[in-house]
Amino acid sequence: MDNTVMPRYRKASYGGEHFELENGFVKLVWFKRLSGWGFCEIYNTDGKLLAVLDHLGEVLVRDQEIPMRLEAETYTLKESEESIDILFEVRSTVVQSLLDGTSFAPWMHYPFTRPVLEGTVTVSLSKNSPELKYSMRVKANENMYLRYLRGPWLKVGCDSFGTEKTDAIFPGIDWVTGREWSSGNDWFRYPWSEKYAPFVNKVSIPCMAVSHEGDAIALCWDPGKWASRWFNYKIHCPQPVFAVPNFIDRDDNSLMGLMLPQAEGLKDENQIYAEPPMEVHLYEQFRMDAVIFVCKGNSSDAIAQYVKRNGLPELPGMDDPETYKDILKKIAHHFNTNLWDGEKGFGYPQRNAYSFGVPYCVRRFTQAFPDNEETPGLLEKIRICDEKNANKNSHAQVAGDNGALAEKARRMVERADNILKDQRIDGTFRFEPNGRHYLKDDFAVARIFAEPMGLAEDTALDMNMLPAISLLGIASELRKTAGFEAEAQRIGRLALKAVDSCDGCIRPEGGDFWETPLHAANLLAAGHAAVACMNAYRFTGEEKYKQKAVYWIRTLLPFTHLWEPADMPMLYNTKPCLCSSDWYFANWVRDHVQWEVLAVFAQSTSNGINWSELDPEIDWLRFRQGITLAAARWMIDHTKEKWMPHNIPETYDEYAKGVFDGCFPDTHNSATGNYGGMFISPAVIADNLFAILDLMAHK
Repeated sequence: MDNTVMPRYRKASYGGEHFELENGFVKLVWFKRLSGWGFCEIYNTDGKLLAVLDHLGEVLVRDQEIPMRLEAETYTLKESEESIDILFEVRSTVVQSLLDGTSFAPWMHYPFTRPVLEGTVTVSLSKNSPELKYSMRVKANENMYLRYLRGPWLKVGCDSFGTEKTDAIFPGIDWVTGREWSSGNDWFRYPWSEKYAPFVNKVSIPCMAVSHEGDAIALCWDPGKWASRWFNYKIHCPQPVFAVPNFIDRDDNSLMGLMLPQAEGLKDENQIYAEPPMEVHLYEQFRMDAVIFVCKGNSSDAIAQYVKRNGLPELPGMDDPETYKDILKKIAHHFNTNLWDGEKGFGYPQRNAYSFGVPYCVRRFTQAFPDNEETPGLLEKIRICDEKNANKNSHAQVAGDNGALAEKARRMVERADNILKDQRIDGTFRFEPNGRHYLKDDFAVARIFAEPMGLAEDTALDMNMLPAISLLGIASELRKTAGFEAEAQRIGRLALKAVDSCDGCIRPEGGDFWETPLHAANLLAAGHAAVACMNAYRFTGEEKYKQKAVYWIRTLLPFTHLWEPADMPMLYNTKPCLCSSDWYFANWVRDHVQWEVLAVFAQSTSNGINWSELDPEIDWLRFRQGITLAAARWMIDHTKEKWMPHNIPETYDEYAKGVFDGCFPDTHNSATGNYGGMFISPAVIADNLFAILDLMAHK
C-alpha cells in the first residue's frame, strides 16, 4: 500500500490510507477519511478521473442538523470468478462523541449518543465489464425522524473536468447538452422545470448518465425494489436525484444519486430534505442497490449500453402472432361500426375527422382475414369509397406508358425544387415562424406572453432531416427513370448536404416545433433523423450514414418507458419530447404520447427499413411490438371512464356514448394514469400490427 498517494478529491479529510482496484476497464481508488472509510475516485483506463463516490452513505435526522456519514474502520476483500467484493462494516458517525472534549461540549448536546444506523455496504468490481455494484444493508438503532438517507452519491467531473459535459440524460426527464442546466428554464417554466428529484413514475428508464469528451458514466437502479419498509406501513423505493451541474451540493461537478424518502406523488417531489420527515422505527431495515458503469461515447450511448446489457422487457403475448391478430379484429370491428358514417366515410365526429379514403389497414384486413365476420361489411364500405373516388382516378395514366413516367418524373422534380427553394447555401433549412412553419399560433402566442420558443432563421435537426427524407425519396425514384439521372444526382446531392449539416448534433431536436421549444429533446426528430440517414446510406452506400442512422434510432430509447410501477401499466409508453408546450400549457415530462413513435416505425416500413437487421444489438422488433401493444392498451373503451377532453369539452357526451371507442387518445398522465386530449384513428396501430406480423413471419 503506497500511502504517498493523495486524493484528488478536495472536500474530504484524508486519514493516510488508500487502496486501488482495477479490472482493465475502470480503476477504483478508495481513501480513508480521518473518521473512517470511505470515498472512492473512479478513473478510466486512460487515467481520467470520471467521478467521485462521495461516501458509502449519509443520514440526516430531524433533531440534529449535522449529517452523519456511514463509515467503516476496516474493509474486507473477497474475490470470486465474477468480481472483487469490498465489504465495509459501516456505522453512522456519532457527532456527539466528536464534540466531547472540545469547546463545543459545554453548550451543545445531541440526543444521539450511538450510531443511528449500522450494517454493511458492499461494493463489487466486475472482472469482466466496466461496472461496479453498490449494495447497502443497514438498520436503525433509534426511533427517529429522517430528513434523508443518501446511498450512492456520484459526483461526476469532481476535481477533474468539473461542470463541463458533452451531454447528460435522465431518461424521460431531462436531456441537456453543453452549458445547459438540468431542471433549467430552457424548455420549461417554474414549477415544471423543477425535476431534480421527480416522482419516479415520470422516469422512463432507471439509468442516469453524464458524458464528457468521449467518456460516459451512468448510475442505474431498480425503481420497484423496496428500500425501506416497516410492519404494514408505506413502502419506500429509492428516490433518484439528478443535478447537472450539481446545484444540490453547490459543487463544481454533476450529481447522480439515490436517497430516501421517496416522493409519493407530484405534491412532494423535489424534496432533498423531507418535510414532513420520514418516520423511522427501531431496527427498521434499509437497503439500496445501484450499478455504476462507464462506456465510450456520450450519454445516449450509455443509455443504449444499458438496454443492451439489460434487454427489453416482455409484455404478455408479445411473441404470439394471435395477440396482434386479435387486436386487428377489434380495430376492424370499430371501422365497421362506430368509425364509419354512411354520409361521410371512415372517421369520427371530433373536428369532423371523416374521409372516403380507405385506410390501408382496412383493405389489408379484408385480404388477410377473408373469412372474418367483419370482412363483408368492410368490403361494402370499400366499394362505396372506391365508387365515390372513381371520378378522381378516371384520368389516371397507364403506369407503363413512357410518356406518363416522364410526366411523373417532371412532377417529382417540381416537387423537389419547391422543397429546395427553402434550402440555404450551407445546406440547412431554417425555422420560419411567420412563414411556412406557421401551422398553429401556439408559438406566436407564447412569444408574446413569455418568450420565443424558437428564433426565426434558426435551424435544428428535424428542420433538415424531414425535407431530406422527401428529397432522397424523390432522387431515388428519379434514378430509375431514363433521362432524369442528372436531376437525381442534383437533388440527392442537396439532400445529403442537408443531412451533413447536422453532423455536430447529438440530441434530436426540432420536431413538434409548432408548440414546443425548437431545441428541446424530441422523439419525432430522432425518428426522422434515423430514416433520413438510412435513406442517405442507401443512396450513397457510405457506411458513415448507416452509423448515423443507428445512432439516431437509438435516441428513441430515452423517451421510452422500459419499466413501470406496480399499480400503473406504462411499459413502452413514450414521451414526445422533454419540454412543455407553449411554456405553460402541457407538461411532456409528466405526459406520454404514443402516436409519434408509431408514426416513426410506420414511416420506417414505408421506406423499407428493418431496424433489427441494421442494428442487431438492440431487439427493435421487440421494441416495436412493445410500443404497439402499449398503443393498443390506450384504445378507448368508454365504459372504463379513463378519458376526459381539455380544449374540446363538447366531445365528452359523444365519448360517453361510445362514439370514439377503438380510437386512442393523444396523452396519458404518468402520475394519475388517466388519458386525455384529441382522439386518433387506430389505423396507425393497425399498420404497425401488420408490419409486426410480417416481420415475425420472416424472422
